[in-house]
Amino acid sequence: MDTMDTLWEAAEATRRELVAAGSATGVVTGYAASVQPVMAGTMILTDPADLDHGMVSIDTPAGKVAAYRAVPTGGKALPIILVVQEIFGLHEHIKDVCRRFAKLGYCAIAPSMYDRQGDVTTLATIEEIRPIVGRVPDAQVLADLDATVAWAAKSGIGDARRLGITGFCWGGRITWLYAAHNPTLKAGVAWYGRVTGDKTPNQPAHPVDLAEKIKAPVLGLYGAEDTGIPVATLDELMAALGRGSASKIHVYPGSPHAFFADYRPSYRKADADDGWARCTAWFKANGVA
Repeated sequence: MDTMDTLWEAAEATRRELVAAGSATGVVTGYAASVQPVMAGTMILTDPADLDHGMVSIDTPAGKVAAYRAVPTGGKALPIILVVQEIFGLHEHIKDVCRRFAKLGYCAIAPSMYDRQGDVTTLATIEEIRPIVGRVPDAQVLADLDATVAWAAKSGIGDARRLGITGFCWGGRITWLYAAHNPTLKAGVAWYGRVTGDKTPNQPAHPVDLAEKIKAPVLGLYGAEDTGIPVATLDELMAALGRGSASKIHVYPGSPHAFFADYRPSYRKADADDGWARCTAWFKANGVA
């Protein structure tokens, strides 16, 4: 399997090509309108050579949901990684994370989690996005993730017995929730996802409320300077999980929210690299390999 350093080196030529193709304003296609212009100089774009990748349609109890999947060409019965999007929706960064996992031998799938409520990738501001996201019920998201796992297993490309999940920002919170929801999950990695907060009919519980149901080991990766997720809330979650919990939280001093998002000014390469190494090692150590 390729190392992260190899992925970064292999991405360099592709990144230069994308930047050259971008407009004079620095807008790069494939990213949510609300995050333009992207930081093209630091963006990772994984070479899709030797991958089977693209959009698919997944049947769920509430209708079809679009998803992006990436797998090694010809791969069968591979360990599955669910990749859960940021608040900005299923855009190029999340798709690239899927390709990075596929290069490591995984069946990586990212469902488009807001399909029924609206397409947030076309919206220009976070203020426009929040009302749509607020209408997305946690129960719908968890059911869609279950359906995604079932799709991967039925297709033959995924092995549901080796199931992991990772998510970023909005998806980081979902990672913790899914660990409480699915007893067959092997492991999760939550990147700067909220663990406490106000409750609503669509979001009736947060990770701290569901701690006793979290049996699969979850690795939380957070920035100490994340103004939206105080370190004290992470301590609260760990206390709720209890001393016997296999879950862990690692906090990066000096890093803000979204330090892994290589297309945004919040990106911190050293911590992103370290987080990726911890993430992949966590899955291997916990049976998702």
